[in-house]
Amino acid sequence: MDTIGFIGVGKIGLPICENLIKSGYRVLGYRRHAMDEFVKAGGMAGRSPADIGAQTDIVFCCLPSAEALDEVVQGPNGLIGSARPGQIIVELGSHPVSVKSRYVERLKQKGATFIDGEVSGTPGMVAQRKGVIYLGGDADACKRLEPVVAGFADSCIYFGPFGAASKVKLVNNLLVALNIAATAEAMALGLKAGVDVDLMIKAIATGSGGSTQFAIRAPWMAQRRFFPVQGTVPALLHYFDMIGDWAQSIGVATPMLDRAGELYKRFIEMGLEDHDVAAMIDVISSMPRSKG
Repeated sequence: MDTIGFIGVGKIGLPICENLIKSGYRVLGYRRHAMDEFVKAGGMAGRSPADIGAQTDIVFCCLPSAEALDEVVQGPNGLIGSARPGQIIVELGSHPVSVKSRYVERLKQKGATFIDGEVSGTPGMVAQRKGVIYLGGDADACKRLEPVVAGFADSCIYFGPFGAASKVKLVNNLLVALNIAATAEAMALGLKAGVDVDLMIKAIATGSGGSTQFAIRAPWMAQRRFFPVQGTVPALLHYFDMIGDWAQSIGVATPMLDRAGELYKRFIEMGLEDHDVAAMIDVISSMPRSKG
C-alpha cells in the first residue's frame, strides 16, 4: 500500500484525504488543529511536516496563507528538513506565484521537486470527486502525480510551467465571484417574478444562462439555505487582491470584478461573513433599485 503525505487537512484537504483512503492509499496527515475526522476516516496523524516528509515520497499541502506555507516548508519542523532526492511536494493552496516560486530552488537543492497545484471546486464537489486539479511545474514530476491525483479527483490538467496552474485558478475564481453575484441578482429578480421557482432554476441551469455556481447556489438562495457553509466571502476575497495585482501587472482591466468587490464588501458589512456565499441574495435584495 502506497503512503501519501498530506499537510493541511481542512475543508478541502479532508475530502481529498478521504477519497485517497477510499482509493486504497495509506494517508499520513498533519494539521495544527484537531484531526479527529481525519483519523476517523482512516488516516494516520503525523507529528509535524518534517515527520510527514520523512515517511512519504509524495506530499500534498493545502495551506490557507503564505505564512502557513512558509512555516510548513522551512519552519523549525518544516519539509525542508526531510526533503530528499526524488521527493515531490505539491502546494494545492492559492498564493501569489511569487510566494509559491520562492520554494522551488530551496527544495531543488535537497533534490526534491516543488509543484504548483490548485483545486477548483467546493468541498462538496471535491468530496464527490468533481473538483478539478491543476498542476504546473516539472513535467516528469507531474506525470508521476497523475495516478495519485486519480485517487481523489476525476480530472487533472497539466498547464506547463510553474505558476501556470495558479494563474488559471485566478481566472477561474474571477468567474466564480462574478457568477455568484450574477446568480444572486438573477434570483432576486426571479423570486419576485411570480413563476414556478423550481422550474425556473431547472430551465436556467440546463439552458444558455446556466453556470456551475447557478446550479449549486440558486436552489440554496431560493430556500435561504446558507448553512452548512461550502464557501465564504472572506475565503473568496482572498483572491481579489491577487487577481487585481496580476491584472494590473499585465495591463488588463477588471471592471466587473471591481463592481463585484463592492457587493462582497457590503456582504461583510451586513455581518454575513460566516454564511455561505449564497447569502449574496440578501445583499442584492437589500439594495434599492438604482435609477441609473
